[in-house]
Amino acid sequence: MTAAPPEVVFRPLAGTVDYDACAELQRATWGQGFAEVVPGVILKISQKVGGVAAGAFDREGRMLGFVFGITGVRRGRLAHWSHMLAVAAEARDLGLGRSLKLYQREQLLPLGVEQVLWTYDPLESRNAHLNFNRLGVEVEEYVENMYDEESGSELSRGLGTDRFIVVWEIAGERARRALAGDPPDFAPFRAAPAYDALDGAAPPEAPRVRVAIPSSIQDVKSERPEEAAAWRAGTRRALQGYLARGYRVAAFGADPQAARGWYGLERVD
Repeated sequence: MTAAPPEVVFRPLAGTVDYDACAELQRATWGQGFAEVVPGVILKISQKVGGVAAGAFDREGRMLGFVFGITGVRRGRLAHWSHMLAVAAEARDLGLGRSLKLYQREQLLPLGVEQVLWTYDPLESRNAHLNFNRLGVEVEEYVENMYDEESGSELSRGLGTDRFIVVWEIAGERARRALAGDPPDFAPFRAAPAYDALDGAAPPEAPRVRVAIPSSIQDVKSERPEEAAAWRAGTRRALQGYLARGYRVAAFGADPQAARGWYGLERVD
């Protein structure tokens, strides 16, 4: 079921060359000063106990991307924490992120694992699109500064490490529909009241609402750091507030002309 681009091979990481390439891709993605690089010994031994440490390689054997996670027990059932996913800059927009997640899913289902969790920054619209529309995740929690410090990550610098914890029920109906090309429906939210952190208005009260994020928070941070900080503060307040009042994140949509992405949230009865 892995929708691999032509001539790309997906396989477990094995040997020093693979582990070194994975460490280098971590630094290329999160910054040369990134302090939380997963070392080769962890990539190796995790695979002995149901973990997944796998890469996407071109026909010359060069690593184009990788996925890494560990398997354990959560609330009495097997679960997998997908800790890292990265794709080399030159290989983005080839669908490798989704393909790596599908490869991960294929390795986990035979083990009896049906629940996969990970975190991502709610301000990253590319990740939101992948997670909701291409994979079919659900948000479990918004955690403020989940990783405490920025750990040398260039992506987090100046923004902190606020994260959504998402759950991917890999054998569930929501995932099956997204993987079949039928993502969560954003249409019911198009006319819903909207909250934009830069407008200065309070988050609206309604059964359905939209919460805006920039189409590229990294571009905003680079060009207008004070605006990026305003996006963080405003979306944190709105998303935490809605989730605390019983809303769920139901869908994600984009408006390229307005340079905005939109979370669609609805109140759960």
